[in-house]
Amino acid sequence: MEKQESGALVGHGAMSLPSVIIDSYNLEIRDRNGFIGDRASKSAFREKLEDWRKRVRKGGEDPLGDTATKELSTRQIDEYLNGEDKQAAALVMSAVDDFAGDLAHVLRRFLKEASWKNTARIVVGGGMKESEFGELAIARAMILMKAEGVSIELVPIVHHPDEAGLIGAAHLMPAWMLDGYDGIVAVDIGGTNIRAGIVETRLKDKRDLSKARVWKSELWRHSDDAPARGATVERLAGMLKKLIAHAEKEKFGLAPVIGVACPGIVEPDGSIARGGQNLPGGNWESERFNLPQELTNAIPSIGKHETFVIVHNDGVVQGLSQIPFMQDVEHWGVVTIGTGLGNARFTNRNGRGD
Repeated sequence: MEKQESGALVGHGAMSLPSVIIDSYNLEIRDRNGFIGDRASKSAFREKLEDWRKRVRKGGEDPLGDTATKELSTRQIDEYLNGEDKQAAALVMSAVDDFAGDLAHVLRRFLKEASWKNTARIVVGGGMKESEFGELAIARAMILMKAEGVSIELVPIVHHPDEAGLIGAAHLMPAWMLDGYDGIVAVDIGGTNIRAGIVETRLKDKRDLSKARVWKSELWRHSDDAPARGATVERLAGMLKKLIAHAEKEKFGLAPVIGVACPGIVEPDGSIARGGQNLPGGNWESERFNLPQELTNAIPSIGKHETFVIVHNDGVVQGLSQIPFMQDVEHWGVVTIGTGLGNARFTNRNGRGD
């Protein structure tokens, strides 16, 4: 998705936001092997680890034992990496090194795009960032790029990725729209989980939202249930109603806003044009399905006001949470390593659009 001119500061999938211009998001670059971003996802790392395990078994015992690669938890992989069994650690490091090479290749390819020109820093988020092997892969990718003369800084996202995907929603609108309220409701819909939460904006402490935090959240691992699309929306609406009721009970003043992050290209009407193939239970790209309308129908009001639902790409929203911490550069990007590889490139504006 390349840069589009837009004067609107509030709207589904808007490219012009109060604090940044979105130069690009959800790049879908292909080569003869398919989408290059697929090489830098969580599943891609496990494929590399499995490949190394198969190769090692040709010459002897697998130091990671009998547990299938897909069954290994993130913690277990980290324990192998840092454990006393140096063969196990070396095996994991081999997969880390291969993955880092592919990640560096993908980032170099992004940087060749016109919309990514002059990018000074890339923020790395997504679930893989929360593992030690993931952090090593990211650091290794930066070393590989520097060794090839690519002057770029890779930095971990400030907030936990689960929280960044919610906090970023507060940056989808000008701060003045949130004045007089304690926070907003936010949703992050992914290929494995749906997380809903209440973001406390704390605008009285910092107008730039650098003090924003998740006040309350709920997680549903929908991949365990394989729900239909309609059941997914119904369950999500139930999660949101529960959170809203809790806020009312605690006298937490909610703005009548639901910020939604989801994969894919988001149209001005809030529908998903493409890229929603990992979402649960059916065709989220159907012309007869509109998520913001579904949520508005389920939750017509928050407090005394009509509900306003705003939808944007999940990689964009996670990146937006980083805005207060990126004011020393003009152009910067984000990649989120999860079920897929989310990506966005930003140019900072002046101020918060108050």
